Amino acid sequence: MKIRTGFGFDVHRLVPGRELWLGGIRLEHEMGLLGHSDADVLIHAICDALLGAANMRDIGYHFPDNASEFENIDSKILLKKTVNLIAQKGYHVGNIDATVCAERPKLKAYIPLMQETLAGVMGIDADDVSIKATTTEKLGFTGREEGISAYATVLIEKTEE
Repeated sequence: MKIRTGFGFDVHRLVPGRELWLGGIRLEHEMGLLGHSDADVLIHAICDALLGAANMRDIGYHFPDNASEFENIDSKILLKKTVNLIAQKGYHVGNIDATVCAERPKLKAYIPLMQETLAGVMGIDADDVSIKATTTEKLGFTGREEGISAYATVLIEKTEE
């Protein structure tokens, strides 16, 4: 079996008048993330990590932010498409380890649903999706609640024939 790892990062600005989507679920919050799609930073970081592990460039290459078909798209669709892209090279998801940086909302209560949601999209076990949440202790753009960032590492596997 061949294994590869990948790393992904994403950040989006928080703005009023947008829904907040994170980890494939909608969270109640007075602001949402600004982006061409639903701006789900966690999913975008995971997509970048998966594509990087398979040496398939990045999310912007496959799903450009100036393409009308991706405007306001549910990022779960992008994640499913990404899993299908790496499958074309013979890879499947082994596991995900991700961290979301946000001052608010507090994410602890939402993490199990995020894990179940993302695992369902990727066709893996929820135990293979680790999501952690942290703050930046009021430092930087995240600490000032100007945006949310996410980091993801992934392991993908290829069965050699």
